[in-house]
Amino acid sequence: MIQTERALQQVLEWGRSLTGFADEHAVEAVRGGQYILQSIHLSLRDTSARTGRDPQDETLIVAFYRELALLFWLDDCNDLGLIAPEQLAAVEQALGQGVPCALPGFEGCAVLRGSLAALAYDRRDYAQLLDDTRCYCAALRAGHAQAAGAERWSYTEYLHNGIDSIAYANVLCCLSLLWGLDMATLRARPAFRQVLRLISAIGRLQNDLHGRDKDRSAGEADNAAILLLQHYPAMPVVEFLNDELAGHTRMLDRVMAKERFPAPWGALIEAMAAIRAQYYQTSTSRYRSDAAGGG
Repeated sequence: MIQTERALQQVLEWGRSLTGFADEHAVEAVRGGQYILQSIHLSLRDTSARTGRDPQDETLIVAFYRELALLFWLDDCNDLGLIAPEQLAAVEQALGQGVPCALPGFEGCAVLRGSLAALAYDRRDYAQLLDDTRCYCAALRAGHAQAAGAERWSYTEYLHNGIDSIAYANVLCCLSLLWGLDMATLRARPAFRQVLRLISAIGRLQNDLHGRDKDRSAGEADNAAILLLQHYPAMPVVEFLNDELAGHTRMLDRVMAKERFPAPWGALIEAMAAIRAQYYQTSTSRYRSDAAGGG
């Protein structure tokens, strides 16, 4: 696999064409992307005989890391106001439609979308990636708006939106696009759609539990634990959310045990379910309020 520093420099070089892009976005993308690709490397090697896509192909790997960095950047554009609202609206339209951004300072959007369109093993994955990006951007906007508003969502509304704002659909679709994982066909199966929703819900709960202390310190209200405490100040929210997480995980395990999905989907879903322990623990800058991991 491509060396970490070489990959990081390529992501940083691309990111310089995005206003507000920070080193952290590239660092987290490479760290998370490496974790995912290492988890499914053997399965990708097995599928390469069918697809001709090398799991160690530098072009594919860097394109994947850049997509992850884009998701981190978009998240902070909403939460931290890295760019002006009119700029963000133009960026979202460009990324969701696969066209150049109408405003200067965001050339990297067209570069990335153009490269993914050219690299797509299945064009259906590229069309789905655009749709997933629109859903992701809409969920980020909705979550930011409700957290800043006077009327709070219910837990159910929050989790429904959080399934899209965790962006796992984008991540998995990008992997399918680059390595020919046939996600477009799998999406026609109800069981696969259920798996996608369950793993996204698990990801949202893991993210919020791990980052709750940092979110609370930063005054961030777009977090399930914080939202529940606003509704029910005496509620043992950590215990409740851990129970929710365990229940979603059991449901996911039952579906995965019953269904047969082609490689590398079994290993990939397992990796995404374990990301709290394997990735968040190493991400002190983004998910933790201190080096000891108070979250």
